[in-house]
Amino acid sequence: MKNINREYLKRLNAVEEKRFLDLHPKSGVLFEKAKGVMPGGVPMSWMAKWPGAYPVFVESATGSHFTDVDGNKYIDFCLGDTGSMTGHSPAATVAAITEQMKHGFTSMLPTEDAVIVSEELAGRFGLPLWQFTVTATDANRHTIRYSRLITGKSKIIVIDKCYHGSVDETFATLDADGNTVKREGNLGAPVDLDQTTRVVEFNDLAAMQAALAEGDVAAILMEPAMTNIGIVLPEDGYLKAVGELAKKYGAIWIIDETHTISVGAGGMTAMYGLKPDILTIGKAIAGGIPTGTFGMTTEVAARIKEKTSREIIDTGGIGSTLAGNSLSLAAMRATLTKVLTPAAFESMVALGSRWSDGVDAAIKEFELAWYCSRLGARGEYLFQATAPKTGKEAADAGDFELEQYIHLRMLNDGFLITPFHNMALMSPQTSEADVDAHTVAFRKMCAQLVAK
Repeated sequence: MKNINREYLKRLNAVEEKRFLDLHPKSGVLFEKAKGVMPGGVPMSWMAKWPGAYPVFVESATGSHFTDVDGNKYIDFCLGDTGSMTGHSPAATVAAITEQMKHGFTSMLPTEDAVIVSEELAGRFGLPLWQFTVTATDANRHTIRYSRLITGKSKIIVIDKCYHGSVDETFATLDADGNTVKREGNLGAPVDLDQTTRVVEFNDLAAMQAALAEGDVAAILMEPAMTNIGIVLPEDGYLKAVGELAKKYGAIWIIDETHTISVGAGGMTAMYGLKPDILTIGKAIAGGIPTGTFGMTTEVAARIKEKTSREIIDTGGIGSTLAGNSLSLAAMRATLTKVLTPAAFESMVALGSRWSDGVDAAIKEFELAWYCSRLGARGEYLFQATAPKTGKEAADAGDFELEQYIHLRMLNDGFLITPFHNMALMSPQTSEADVDAHTVAFRKMCAQLVAK
């Protein structure tokens, strides 16, 4: 396997930094203005981590492409890190939103769309009863609170290096001695994380059982495949065994399908025939309109009802005035029934394989010690030669300097890859030509990386 010459990499990166400035002068002007009114010149602090001197400012986005304020055109494989998995502004969703806007955005009352969307979700994921939120983060927060309510237990189990939005309990990791501690970069944690959380490695059933055996676990919150530290796939039998352990020890099993829906219309829950107590999802299901939802079994719903009172149901820390608003429900109905259909997923998954095939071919040709993982319509390469089995292994395979260069180089060449990862996602509007163009550009980049 060939190693990357780091001094040469620095020179290559300097070339791309210069090219970025030449290509994006209007974004630079806007960034200077933005610094006067937003910390770091960005709407959210993490946007400062994009490669280049400043973020690219978007002029318009349609389908699998977008154009920046300088007129540069891009093939978008980031797609809002799943928020625009449908492609930007899918026609059916736009039509539904436009029509609903004539009839009200939000009223704190249900619409017929809520019934239809719930029926659609129940058919896809196998959970009969649904509630709606503003984000998947909210859905995860609410399900944790419900789990503590109905079990009378305090601890939450999460997977090391997981991500479930800005949920306090999930920003935990394992230290060198296997203790639960706050994760690096965790800002202003309200309490020490070992008070709320117990962390285990992905694919480690023995650790999962040991964590449950202490008898104080209200819920296990997990993705069926890890996606936010790099794609980590479950070993054979792992997921069903976790479900069995949860049942044995009286913990609520919560599956977060926000990203793993990339495998198909019913996510990995349907693919593997999983039986979670609760399922959460957001982002993609409304075509980019902020929303989230969680489904539950009839048993969980009955246990919640036993523990709640109508007199104070509005003060329990569950929900918000915008949850289940009519605009987001209209968007969900159109997106689920007309955009993210089973037929659409067939095409998206095929394109995901085509993208990964192109990456694999370049990795092999240039003898790079990299590995490309696949998750339906997603593909992602990381800088080790084999598939990771845990979040820690995936994290250790990261290479920030190399990632910054690759992302900047691909951006300058007209491709947006998911930030903080090396992940690509296919939409129903992504084409074979989009994928093949990336394959050519990626191969050229790899060839230059190993030239010295």
